[in-house]
Amino acid sequence: MAEQNTEAKLKILLKQEKIQLWNPPYTDEQNQPGTQHMKELVERYVPMLLLPEDEVGGALESIRVQALKRGNRNKTFRETNVATLELLLPRDTKKDPKMKNFLETRLDVLVQEVVDRIGDEYGLKYIKLILNGKTLCADQRLDQQGVKNHSKMMVLKVSDAEWKQQLSEEEEKKKNDNESIQRTQRGFQILSERDGSEDPHTAPFLEIADQKGNPLNIPPKEKKALILAMGLHEKGRSLMKRKQHDNALCHLLQADQQFSKCGSALLSSVDNFAVLQLDIVWCYRALEALSCLEDGRSRLQRAEECFLQCYGQQQQRLMMIKGNTGREEVLFLRLYLLQSLLSYLEGNDAQARQQLSKVESLYGRLALDSDKMAQLMSLGFTEREARLGLRACQGNLEEAAIHISNQRQERDELKDRERTKRRRRMEAISTLTGFGFSRRDAAKALHHADGDVDAAYGMLLDGQTAQTNNNTEEPISAEKLEQLMYLGFEWAVSEAALRLTGGDVQSATQMLLENRGVLSPELLSVSPPSTSSSSSSPSPEEPSTSSNSTENQELVNDVLKDISRHEEDYLDLTLEEESQLIATMKTYLSR
Repeated sequence: MAEQNTEAKLKILLKQEKIQLWNPPYTDEQNQPGTQHMKELVERYVPMLLLPEDEVGGALESIRVQALKRGNRNKTFRETNVATLELLLPRDTKKDPKMKNFLETRLDVLVQEVVDRIGDEYGLKYIKLILNGKTLCADQRLDQQGVKNHSKMMVLKVSDAEWKQQLSEEEEKKKNDNESIQRTQRGFQILSERDGSEDPHTAPFLEIADQKGNPLNIPPKEKKALILAMGLHEKGRSLMKRKQHDNALCHLLQADQQFSKCGSALLSSVDNFAVLQLDIVWCYRALEALSCLEDGRSRLQRAEECFLQCYGQQQQRLMMIKGNTGREEVLFLRLYLLQSLLSYLEGNDAQARQQLSKVESLYGRLALDSDKMAQLMSLGFTEREARLGLRACQGNLEEAAIHISNQRQERDELKDRERTKRRRRMEAISTLTGFGFSRRDAAKALHHADGDVDAAYGMLLDGQTAQTNNNTEEPISAEKLEQLMYLGFEWAVSEAALRLTGGDVQSATQMLLENRGVLSPELLSVSPPSTSSSSSSPSPEEPSTSSNSTENQELVNDVLKDISRHEEDYLDLTLEEESQLIATMKTYLSR
C-alpha cells in the first residue's frame, strides 16, 4: 500500500511538470534509464516527499518501466487487436504480492474462454470476473461488456462447499457458479409473492417497513425488486461475517443490480442502498482489490449522497425519527475510513489525514466501556442491545438501560399490532370462504379491496379474481419471461416452461431447476395444461404448486436463516476490523 501511495504522489508531480519518463532523456534508445537525468529527478523529489532516496528512485523506475510496457501493449493492440488485461487475483493465488498479473487476449472472444484460460494458468477451479463492479456474463464477448485494452478485472473464487458432497466434479463445474445466487433469488421471489394472507407459521412472508417499523406501501413491481435486492444483501452480509468475502461480493453485486430497478424516490427513503455500497467497497478492501479505485470512489460518493437524502443535513431527519444518531454513526465511521484509505492510495495524504481525523473522533465516541457493557448484560440485556443502547445514549449507562427497555416495549407493541392485523385478515378470509369461495381467491380479493370484506365479496361475485381458462393458450407475458431469464435460463426453454405450466412462474422455475435449464424434446412437444373456469383445484394434468411446496419451503428456509431477526443488525459493528485499519492508516501516514 505504501508503494502505491508513493507512486501516486510521483505521478502527480510528473504530470504537473509534464515529464514523460518513457521518452528521452529519461529513457535511451535501448529502453534503458537515462541515469543522470533520473538521478536529478530523484534528488529533486526526495525533499518534496520526505522519503529515502532509494525508495523514490525505485518508485520512479517502476513508473518508467510500467509506461514503457503500456506503450508496447498499445502498439500490439493497434497492430494485432490483442489486448492486455490486468488480473486482480485472489490473495492466496499470488506468488508475489507486489507483482502484477496480465493476460493477453482478443476482445471478441467469449468471457468463458478467458475464464478457462485463467483457471488453467493459475489453478483456479470456479471463478467469476468482475469489471467496475459488474459481473461479466460467461456467454457474452468481452468487448460487448465494456472490456478494453488495459482493463483491470477482479478474479473472484466462487464457493463450492454447499454442493461438493452431492454433485460430481463435472456436474458441479456446470452448476456451481450461479446456483447459490439462483436459489437465493428464487427463495426471495417466493417470499415477495406472499401477502401474509396465509398462516405465517407455515408460510412466512416479508414486509418492508420504515425506520419506525411501519409497513411501506410500495408498487408491486418495485416491491419484488426491493425484496430481492435486500435479500441478496442480507445473504452477502451473512457471508461477510463468515469472512467469505469472494462469495459475499458476488451476492452484493447482484443486490446492486436489483436496487437499480427501484425508483430514486424509494431509494432515498431507506438507507439500505447506501449501506450496500459501503459493504461492496469493504469487500474490495478485504480482498485487497482497492486498485478498483474508480468504482470504489463512485460507490462511496453514492453512499454519502444517499445518507444525506435519507438522514437529512446534520442527520436532523434521523434525529426526528429515532431520537438519536449514535447507532448510525458507525456507518459514517466506516464511510470516512474507506474514503481516507482511497485518498491515501491516490497519493492525497492531506485528504487522507483529514478523513482519518474524523474517523478517530467518531471512534472515540463509539468505542465502548467493557464494564458498562458487562453491567447492562447482567441486567438481562443481550450484547447487541447493550452495544446499540450505549451508542444511542453516548455511553450513559442509566439512559442506555431505559432506552433498551423502551425499545423492547415498542418492539412488543409492534408485534401485537401485526398479530392483530394478521388475525383480522385470517378471520376475513374465513368469512369469504364460508360463502363457498376458494381460500386463494378470497385472499386475492381481500388484498385488492385493502381489507374491506364487503368490497372483496363484490369482487368475487363479479368474478374479478377467479382464475379462468377456456382451453385456449394465452400469450406468455414478457414480465414472466424476464423473471426466468434473469435467473439465468435461456429464452426458448423459459417460454416453453411457462407454456407447460400454464404461465405459473414458480412451477416453471422448479421445472427448469429440476432439468438443469434443459427441456427434452418430449417435454417441449407437450401441450399446455387446461383448467375449468370454476374449479379452484388443479386438474390431474396441471402442475400443482402444492407438489412443489416442500422444495419451495426449503428455498425459503435457506434464505430466511441469513436474515437477522433484529432490524438494526447492520449497525451492530464491534469495530474490531475498523480499529485494525485505523492503526494501519496511522502507521502509513506517519511515514
